[in-house]
Amino acid sequence: MLVWLDDLRLNAEISGPADGPPLVLIHALGTNLTIWNPLVAALPRHRILRFDLRGHGTSDVPPAPYTMGALIRDAERLMDHFAMKEAVVLGLSIGGLIAQGLAVKRMDLVRGLILSNTAARIGTAAQWQERIATVRDGGLAALADSTMERWFGRQWRSNPAMPALRTIFEATPVDGWCGCAAAIAGTDFFETTATLRLPTLAIAGSNDGSTPPDLVCETAELIPGHQFHLIRGAGHIPVADRPEDYAEVVSGFLSRIGHA
Repeated sequence: MLVWLDDLRLNAEISGPADGPPLVLIHALGTNLTIWNPLVAALPRHRILRFDLRGHGTSDVPPAPYTMGALIRDAERLMDHFAMKEAVVLGLSIGGLIAQGLAVKRMDLVRGLILSNTAARIGTAAQWQERIATVRDGGLAALADSTMERWFGRQWRSNPAMPALRTIFEATPVDGWCGCAAAIAGTDFFETTATLRLPTLAIAGSNDGSTPPDLVCETAELIPGHQFHLIRGAGHIPVADRPEDYAEVVSGFLSRIGHA
């Protein structure tokens, strides 16, 4: 469904029983809410909100660049719209940055965090500006091979999850991808994430070249009492290439913190 906010429309889906434990899913750059299909199917008792980031899927595409503050505000407004409080927020890649910022800003909304294949800072501003320039010149197709290799590892061409994700990636609007990439380039949450005190699970994939396990672990260590799980053989989007393992890790954490 399209949710009309003050300045844009965001495509969102809400599923599960109205009284189920609330769970919010925030996808990665260059993907959309459909990547969560396997996880949603595995968690039928949860009240799940997922949505397309601005500039992605069927959400509106404002002109680039975007700020991380605007992306956090989008998630905040959607949670308010659906009256979701005390939720566990699962953010993947840029979604994990949004989740960190949301937890700092709105402690009433966030009971726990799952930081999947993400970090407090992802890459450098120079790297992101170079990628933005490449996309502006040649579209997402110009960046597709290198992105798929970072997502899936050296055997990316033979990964069965790759073709569908590549299609989604290349269909992402240029302004949407560049806008969110600019938000990543300007974000460093090391100091603010270190103030968080809430149940947190960090998930890494052994084949992830975008946010390698050491980087994910470094961010997790900012939060006292965190849990860390490495999914062997998984890349940057483990919900796609290791869906059963991913669902087991997520559901196990939700059970351990009494959110199941």
